[in-house]
Amino acid sequence: MALPLEQRAEALLMLTENQWFDRKSVRVAPKDLAQDLVGFANAEGGTIVIGLRNGEVEDIGALPAKENELRQTSIDFTTPPVRTRVESVEVIAASGHPARLLALTVDPGERVHETMRGDCFLRVGDETRKLTFAQRQELTYDRGASKFDGEPVFDVDINDLGAEQLDSYVGRLGASSGAARLLMARSLVSARGGVTVAAYLLFHDHPQQALPHAHVRVLRYRDVDAGTGSRQSLDAGGDVRFEGSIPTMIHEAAALVDEWAPRRRLLGSSGIFEDRPTIPRDAWLEGLVNAVVHRSYSMAGDHIRVSIYTNRIEIESPGRFPGLADPRRPLDIARYARNPRIARVCSDLRITQELGEGIRRIFEEMRALGLTDPIYTQTSGSVRLTLASASRLDPVVSARLPVGSSDVLRVMRQAGRPLGTGEIMELVGRSRPWVKEVLAALRNEGEVEWIGKSAKDPRATWSVAARRDSKQH
Repeated sequence: MALPLEQRAEALLMLTENQWFDRKSVRVAPKDLAQDLVGFANAEGGTIVIGLRNGEVEDIGALPAKENELRQTSIDFTTPPVRTRVESVEVIAASGHPARLLALTVDPGERVHETMRGDCFLRVGDETRKLTFAQRQELTYDRGASKFDGEPVFDVDINDLGAEQLDSYVGRLGASSGAARLLMARSLVSARGGVTVAAYLLFHDHPQQALPHAHVRVLRYRDVDAGTGSRQSLDAGGDVRFEGSIPTMIHEAAALVDEWAPRRRLLGSSGIFEDRPTIPRDAWLEGLVNAVVHRSYSMAGDHIRVSIYTNRIEIESPGRFPGLADPRRPLDIARYARNPRIARVCSDLRITQELGEGIRRIFEEMRALGLTDPIYTQTSGSVRLTLASASRLDPVVSARLPVGSSDVLRVMRQAGRPLGTGEIMELVGRSRPWVKEVLAALRNEGEVEWIGKSAKDPRATWSVAARRDSKQH
């Protein structure tokens, strides 16, 4: 919209609809437009341009009554009213005649919005989806956390941000209007003109001055566990802290993880033995980016940790999954951005794709190499992602096992220590006879090991077979 007059219409028609942009005809009914306003407000905000349909320009200026209805949609058809900035955009149609479009810019909401009919929507990729009751509850429980990246940082203004980083961002988007207007368009400047937490984290050279917990720590261990005291397995020099802006932290931390990631030696196609990572780069990189973009920055005193062991990588970040989300079923977790402003800029910078596919992509990358599924563990204040180099169950073996055997293996790997039969029963929520049957079948296949002194040892435990967890090394 900041392009020269004769270029605007073509550029807007060519622009791909996505998480933050949609086109509508001037014929759109206010009640239908309200659904999109609600969807954008409940997600990361965005812009709706009215007057573009089937590759052609429609002049809203020729329909003053309709324009008035659409301008009033957020007040008349949404509750609480979606905060919307309405702007007229002059363009030149393909016929060469001047025309006018209507641009509605929606800010991320501080509360959950709904239509006057009581329906709740969320923008996901290029779709506006109606939420179920459970999904709406999930959004409601966590909506307050999304305020933090929009809060102002005291005594900081645009001039304090890194000029080089800002110029790079402005240049990438081709924003001829300059940094100040772009920051305002991305809701990175507060209503009173102050720099928000999001802008500070994204563009300040050292945001740790005001937010010392906003850093990434990478640790490398020589064993499969951290150990304690004299048995601690942390490598000498294996504890590195990364600070700086979000793009800088991600870039520098990823470079070190690349260097330290566990590897195995394989005979390559050239006939020469090569060291190859045991865990796919795209999987751990997606996990790292998700941790930095979606962590809870309001939780002071904690930071992101990337722990590299000989058989796995663990990424832990402050903040729990949203509301009713179940970490035992990560693929069912609905899209939700705790930091909508940060998420949008990272998408602009191509750091993230932001299509709500992050978790799914991690699963696909692990499965493509025949590795066990990622494991998400939720504590009282954080989420930990574990990417292990253990092989998935062979399909032939899996077919011989009782249904649900993979759940038992999952909780055993997730625990990271030997478990008693009773503990496994509690974790999978099944009866003792069923758990004993599954453990016996897994033992017969060599997937788990029994550790005890006698058949009736009350202290006997079960662990994932060592040969399975080390097969990829």
